[in-house]
Amino acid sequence: MASIKEQDARVCCNARFGRDHDRWRCVLRTSAQLAVRDGLCNGRLLLHCLGLEIGYTVSPNVVVLDYGSGNVRSAERALIRAGASVTVTSDTALSENADGLVVPGVGAFEACMRGINAVQGGRTIGRRLAGGRPVLGICVGMQVLFERGREHGTDAEGLGEWPGVVDALEAPVLPHMGWNTVDTAKGSVLFAGVESERFYFVHSYAVKRWELYTHGRTTPPMVTWAEHGEPFIAAVENGPLSAVQFHPEKSGDAGAELLRNWVVTL
Repeated sequence: MASIKEQDARVCCNARFGRDHDRWRCVLRTSAQLAVRDGLCNGRLLLHCLGLEIGYTVSPNVVVLDYGSGNVRSAERALIRAGASVTVTSDTALSENADGLVVPGVGAFEACMRGINAVQGGRTIGRRLAGGRPVLGICVGMQVLFERGREHGTDAEGLGEWPGVVDALEAPVLPHMGWNTVDTAKGSVLFAGVESERFYFVHSYAVKRWELYTHGRTTPPMVTWAEHGEPFIAAVENGPLSAVQFHPEKSGDAGAELLRNWVVTL
């Protein structure tokens, strides 16, 4: 049974917004986004507290882009546990209009790009970013965001959201398969609370050099690194565009927390 305080909060909410839960959800999300941006508090905690006040759970709508590559069902389950309402689809309109878009990916860079192009995924991602709408790339879904991929004797064109080339890691053992720590970027939102945790990687190729420099004109992206034989980019946070080389859906509690950190910003 709701407490007197919770009941009063609901009455106040209904008096001001009626039953327009979508409008109230927008208010909650905007509050969380501003708080995270300004470093005032953890967005997930703020949403939790505000949600309790009105007895309403915020579940942003996330689309997992289904283009024939990637374990979309594992990503779907992990995002649901993180608090999202999830749709797995290749539909352009749904992908463009969702609160968040996740681009998974496993296998070869070139094959993933063929699948993404077949469902007009590059256009969808570009339109979302132009409107400041969040996108999260996972594993090869991160790699294709760079300019090019050199794998298996081929040189394939990527989406070009960031400059850089995906190339083979130089390491005594490949693939890089298993748990590894990361050197988290200062101020990271994705890694808040899990900065020292391990994450699960499965890959032989990576981006080994960050090539986008803003020279103080704009806020620089936050780049997180890991090492297997040599340093490589493990994650990037660049305004509405974020990506991770590892698999958060396979990374236990740490991966679940990282996904929650992303979901509450939507």
